[in-house]
Amino acid sequence: MVGAPRSHPLAGSARAVMDGARRTGAADPAETIVVTLFLRRGSAPEDRPSLSALGAPRPRGRSYLSREEFARRHGARDDDLAVVRAFAANRGLAVLEESRARRSVRLSGPAGEVARAFGVRLARYEYPGGSYRGREGPVRLPPELVGVVEGVFGLDNRPQAWPHFRRRTRADPAGASYTPLAVAEAYSFPTGLDGTGQSIALIELGGGFQPEDLTAYFQSLGVGLPAVSAVGVDGAANAPTGDPNGPDGEVELDLEVAGAIAPGAQFTVYFAPNTDQGFLDAVTTAIHDASARPTIVSISWGGPEPTWTAQARAAFESEFEDAAALGVTVLVAAGDYGASDGTTGGTPTVDFPSSAPGVIGCGGTRLTLSGTSIASEVVWNELASGEGATGGGVSEAFPLPTYQTGANVPVAPNGFAGRGVPDVAGDADPSTGYQVLVDGSATVVGGTSAVAPLWAALIARINQSLGTPIGFVNALLYSDEPDFRDIVSGNNGGYAAGPGWDPCTGLGSPNGAALLAALGKP
Repeated sequence: MVGAPRSHPLAGSARAVMDGARRTGAADPAETIVVTLFLRRGSAPEDRPSLSALGAPRPRGRSYLSREEFARRHGARDDDLAVVRAFAANRGLAVLEESRARRSVRLSGPAGEVARAFGVRLARYEYPGGSYRGREGPVRLPPELVGVVEGVFGLDNRPQAWPHFRRRTRADPAGASYTPLAVAEAYSFPTGLDGTGQSIALIELGGGFQPEDLTAYFQSLGVGLPAVSAVGVDGAANAPTGDPNGPDGEVELDLEVAGAIAPGAQFTVYFAPNTDQGFLDAVTTAIHDASARPTIVSISWGGPEPTWTAQARAAFESEFEDAAALGVTVLVAAGDYGASDGTTGGTPTVDFPSSAPGVIGCGGTRLTLSGTSIASEVVWNELASGEGATGGGVSEAFPLPTYQTGANVPVAPNGFAGRGVPDVAGDADPSTGYQVLVDGSATVVGGTSAVAPLWAALIARINQSLGTPIGFVNALLYSDEPDFRDIVSGNNGGYAAGPGWDPCTGLGSPNGAALLAALGKP
């Protein structure tokens, strides 16, 4: 019999078979697996962090919580942690780790016992290029965990996300390539600043960086070598593959773009397995890291919104609300497969987590410079040549946030009034991409993966100048004050650019000096 008597389905936890996969048999019941339980906040609902209750609209007037205070006020309750420990002991599962701040408990045990504990059948599935352990249907909770546990992750270990970088693969007579410093200058990033005092977190779900690459790259630009450290999550580590076409390209692109523009910042790279469990654990670890204390989180991985469970989307958004309360700005690449996000059938689909209301979604443009000035900038769309296009569209999971009520966001394909993606943009076309060094190979890379760290570096400079983190600033971005470079030409295969916000490039690409001036007003 599957599931204990009186067990209850966990809302939003249902899984279906991965597209293109087929069941090949039962999972090994003796296999040791680890699951992460995501718990409710300890604070009362009316006292919990929310994006609409941040107080002063400008960073100078805001009061952020310290990580220690946040854990005391909003972390998991001691009695909830005790309930989970008792549940684990009764089921013969080991408690590997618990975190009040992150509201997470990691449990380990044989797959058979874990499956019985959560009322699921675990099976093996194969798909073109790989295999995974998975489940179908919802997770089921015993009565004592109902209302305490909001998500269970790790039963299913299918790959959840993809890196959003694109290497230049073809000659383009009209193309060019730029250093990150040249792009920053073209976008009028505030000068005389290097991100000193800021801590930037990078989330990576594979690959790694070569220290010798970073040394050579930053020397070639004439900037100081940033301080970079690696944190392993769920058994992952900095593990470069040696293949510049693989995930190393993502990791080193992120570090080199952000590090060139903000070399005075401290960079911490959080490596995790590419599963929804690994991704969530990396995000919670970074946001609540009481050692590195990031002020900015840059994420260049994601996947089509419908491929995520509702429990995963809710847990991520809850963490982004935590970040806002801590004064942490989260930036996420909007995807590289155009309006469909690479889904079968071509229906417009947004990428998650860029569709979460608590982040700044970053779309892509094709940038052409004349000297140090911008000659033209249009929507990045190279779908015809196979070099991708910016993601963007309307969420079918998250309702329209208050800060976008005046942005004329269209309804989603299913008629839902959803959150529009992206919020901002920047150079992403590999034909006008960034000169980087990956696994010893000089190459040109684009993708919205480059835009998230580009904006992360801009915010590091702004934070340094203001002397305080700007935190969650979406409401101010959508006011009339910041002066963006409005992108009005081009499309992403489903939506067209136009004056004001659009589902290709959002509000536009940055005018860094103007943004600093707007944020710095009393």
